[in-house]
Amino acid sequence: MIRDATSADAAAIAALYNPYVRETVITFEYEEVTATDMASRIARVQELDLPWLVLEDEGSVIGYAYAGPYRPRAAYLHSVEATIYLAHGASGRGLGRELYDALIARLRSSHAHSAISLIALPNDASVALHLATGWSEVGQLREVGRKFDRWVDVVYYQLDVSTH
Repeated sequence: MIRDATSADAAAIAALYNPYVRETVITFEYEEVTATDMASRIARVQELDLPWLVLEDEGSVIGYAYAGPYRPRAAYLHSVEATIYLAHGASGRGLGRELYDALIARLRSSHAHSAISLIALPNDASVALHLATGWSEVGQLREVGRKFDRWVDVVYYQLDVSTH
């Protein structure tokens, strides 16, 4: 089941996200996120009338996706940055695609015109998901992040979500 996130989901979302912080370069955060931090993040996104969705399986949150502001300057108002995370063990069953398709559908009915996603490399699963859901690679930045004592490249993907 895919639904809008609530503050009651914050602890489950933080628990899903924190292994990525601790163990991977997929996120550039160094410090784990608390449930309170996550609840604030959810509220900020939703206050902007943007989607933050969760994917539930048998009552447990096993994934989330959201779109937040891309940049703070006024001219970027209609561009959003999309993010998706699945719990370890939840990939490979088409759930990421289902969740991302739901996020994209919500963006198409929002004020957003362009969605942008940044993927830290290597991340073959995320690249495949973006390509499968219609995104286009638009550029790569080399060695822009540093985590676990190594440099990390980031690839940019973009999707037109406007209704023209």
